[in-house]
Amino acid sequence: MLSILAWLAVILLAAAALVAAYFVWRTQTIARRAERLVPARGKFVEIDGNRIHYVEEGEGPPILFIHGLGGTLHHMRHPLFGGKIPGYRLIALDRPGAGWSTRAPGASARLPEQAALIAKFIDRLGLEKPLVVGHSLGGMITLTLALNHPDKISGIVLIAALTRHREGVPREFAPIYIRSPLKRWLLANTVAIPAALKMAPATLAYVFGPQETPKDYMTEGGGELGLRPGHFINTVMDLVAIADDMPALSKRFSEIDMPAGMIFGTADKVLNYTENGEEFRGLIKGLDFETVEGIGHHPQYWAADRVAAMIGRVAQRAFAA
Repeated sequence: MLSILAWLAVILLAAAALVAAYFVWRTQTIARRAERLVPARGKFVEIDGNRIHYVEEGEGPPILFIHGLGGTLHHMRHPLFGGKIPGYRLIALDRPGAGWSTRAPGASARLPEQAALIAKFIDRLGLEKPLVVGHSLGGMITLTLALNHPDKISGIVLIAALTRHREGVPREFAPIYIRSPLKRWLLANTVAIPAALKMAPATLAYVFGPQETPKDYMTEGGGELGLRPGHFINTVMDLVAIADDMPALSKRFSEIDMPAGMIFGTADKVLNYTENGEEFRGLIKGLDFETVEGIGHHPQYWAADRVAAMIGRVAQRAFAA
């Protein structure tokens, strides 16, 4: 009897190993495909062990773009570059661990640490007090930069920005709120990426809704790059850091004293525009605040002219000052 149970245990372990090996192979296949479809397009700079990928175009006063949770620099480059904001030097970076940027071993995703790294990026590129434009979580990192390094920048523009601290984790993000580094690593290298590929249409419908997902989003919008283990791990790290840092930072917004703008879609499914926009607008003196009726979480895609116009207005104020 004991030998039969032992053989069953061996068979079950072997089957589990085969299943795990399949998912590891599947994950690596998806990741290699993603990197072929969306290769690095820009330059790299190393800062404190972080290898940062960035793209730029144009000449003039600098405007720096910071993307949101799970995104890449293409979330900003794709809809807003290409001559839509003339007369400025536009720079968009992949945040550490996103896109083609890598996060230094042992580095955290804490918001003050990300803001400090961007301040060093500004110094490394010799950008003279850029206007900083942040989308979603990138908006919260932009606010952190304005709070902790106000001497490095001239102004800020927030696109559908996270500003409101909420207790608990929204149910849409609960499956990837993983505090254990070991669990993150195991999931990232086995089932997370195949599952993300399967769920991609529903996920993108939520993120872009009520508008359609741009037809070229997976390539020109950089969406494929999210289908890699490292990107998954760093997205989870970013999500965990929000809960750790938002309570203290959100109490300090009224300290910000520089030209600022905010634009929100009223149909945003990811971040409630009333909580994160309307209730925020009185905290920064002189904030240029605008809503776009019926637009979701990516107004830079579906109201690009309105977003570019706001960036232009705030840039005039910022660089004049």
